[in-house]
Amino acid sequence: MNESFLQKKLSERSAQMALRQLRQPEGLTDFCSNDYLGIIHEGLTEWYYLQALRRIDPEASGQEQGLLLDRHGSGGSRLLAGNYPLIEETENAIASFHEAPAGLLFNSGYDANLGLLSCVPQKGDTVLYDALSHASLRDGIRLSFAQAHAFRHNDLEQLREKLDRAAGTGTVFVVTESVFSMDGDQAPLTAMAALCAQYGACLVVDEAHATGVIGDRGEGLVQQLGLSGDCFARIHTFGKAAGCHGAIVLGSQTLKDYLVNFCRPFIYTTALPESSVRAISYAYSIFPEMTEERAQLQRLISLFQEASLRYEKLPSSTPIQVVIIPGNEAVKAVAEDLQQAGLDVRPILYPTVPKGLERLRIVLHAFNTEAELDKLILLLS
Repeated sequence: MNESFLQKKLSERSAQMALRQLRQPEGLTDFCSNDYLGIIHEGLTEWYYLQALRRIDPEASGQEQGLLLDRHGSGGSRLLAGNYPLIEETENAIASFHEAPAGLLFNSGYDANLGLLSCVPQKGDTVLYDALSHASLRDGIRLSFAQAHAFRHNDLEQLREKLDRAAGTGTVFVVTESVFSMDGDQAPLTAMAALCAQYGACLVVDEAHATGVIGDRGEGLVQQLGLSGDCFARIHTFGKAAGCHGAIVLGSQTLKDYLVNFCRPFIYTTALPESSVRAISYAYSIFPEMTEERAQLQRLISLFQEASLRYEKLPSSTPIQVVIIPGNEAVKAVAEDLQQAGLDVRPILYPTVPKGLERLRIVLHAFNTEAELDKLILLLS
């Protein structure tokens, strides 16, 4: 079979110094994973699971014995054989924690964003989205039949202009992230919520990189700002600070019922198995109490922000720290030097980010030490 058409695209990507390749972990100091609180690094969900198993004895309750029998498959979609008590209990508990009337679990953050935004906006509606919104949000918007327009990153004035133009065009949705994955900054959610209220627009917020990190209990930026009732939908992803897999869409019971009936990535996907949902449940019992880990993160963030580097550094009060090194070749070379020094820092290349804004995406974790951070700062100074 002639696959030259594939090789042509790969060769073009290689010529741009942007060819992606899979890598195995190499035992380096972690400055790249999204395990912000160290739940994966410390094996905390496994520890909680093992403690539960050790408590089981022949006199244990049926629920406790059931821990031994968590399934690694679910047998079908939620609408067929894949629904069970634990998944509904976990949805309800997470919705309650996040001050939402209802929630619906998805297999990943990508699935949740794709599903929500592909099925809710209709023909005649308008979606206004931050220009730096994650690919999963943009892909979902692209699959809908609504008109879609980007507004400049965190630019409230341009958002207002686009809301003016969209008036009378059906339902208007405003889509943003609370913490942006490639810049580490936060959306001006209070002002955005006020604009949405003024124009009758529906605010959709992806809290993937705020879950577990922002707020006294890791509840996210929306709740920290007291805006839970101002959002049409929120997406919390578990593959970052929660240290497991899956995501939840939070909103009204009406939204949940609608997704169950019209969201294709939910309807036609095999449900998460009990083992995965148990891990999600344990994560939500762990991270709200990890106050010292969040404090350690803030100490490291402050130290990095105060450091003087030889490269441009973006302002960020989140674990995502960004150092701009223009050019794919240049940023890859600096990342390679850091890796040779034992620090796992990855380059973010064009076309993932705009040309000229190639960068090191440095991720800080609660388990990183000040000595490790000092070493990183020294190599970048």
